[in-house]
Amino acid sequence: MASILALFSSVLWGSADYHAGRLSKKFPTIAVLAVTQAIGFITGVVLVLVSRSWDAEPFGSGGYLLPGMCAGIFGYLGLICLYAGLATGRMGVVSPISSLSALIPLGYALFVKGDQLSTIVSIGVFIAMLGGFLASGPEVSQGLPLKPVLLAVSAAIFFGSALVCMAIGSESSALMTMTTMRTTTLLVGITLFLRYRHVGGLGKPELPVLIFIGVADFVANLLLGVATTKGLVSIAMVLGALYPIATSLLAFLFLHERLHKVQYFGIIFAVLGVCIISVF
Repeated sequence: MASILALFSSVLWGSADYHAGRLSKKFPTIAVLAVTQAIGFITGVVLVLVSRSWDAEPFGSGGYLLPGMCAGIFGYLGLICLYAGLATGRMGVVSPISSLSALIPLGYALFVKGDQLSTIVSIGVFIAMLGGFLASGPEVSQGLPLKPVLLAVSAAIFFGSALVCMAIGSESSALMTMTTMRTTTLLVGITLFLRYRHVGGLGKPELPVLIFIGVADFVANLLLGVATTKGLVSIAMVLGALYPIATSLLAFLFLHERLHKVQYFGIIFAVLGVCIISVF
């Protein structure tokens, strides 16, 4: 169950990143991010009201409030770096490096939470992460331009930190943790709007895509948070980090970006790693 939730989370994340990257080529990254985060906030509020999940403990060592706020800040910074990196046109540099964000929560799960993986599952984890990296088409043969690399590394660090906070908050309530995240990012977005007084030229034609990005990103976070409470945090984080595969496949299908041989190997490795993890 946890593996399925984490995999579905990665599909939604990858799809949201693909569309957000495309929009960020035409509109300011901060504007795209602010609007989609606001939509994510609305999604969270609706789900909280429908499920009546507001009675979870917000404070203390087992509360969701502080982890949710920290996750929101880290996640917002990570998305800014990711979308700006994707907008440089070097998706094959940015996506694979940013996918390594899973190393941070993986380390947290193994060395802090005390997750114990068998040898065969550990091999599956390594193969899956390698597959996610390769499937996004690392362009090492064309060099590593400084700006995309720095943006990708920054995104990985921020995302990894956000994932750890999400896992901690989800122990109390995954939904309230994610809604707190979006409340935090909404406040940042409002601050930016009050300063610049516009949304970067975004209008009604972009609204359907913006809604999809906002809802998909929120649901992806929620599913991954729930997955960390249904199984090992380490496994959930690794499977959730396979989102670059969805991003690359969408770019192949709709932008006609050619898949390199290494990407085919990456997809095979990712599937093999997932199968090993699921079976053992």
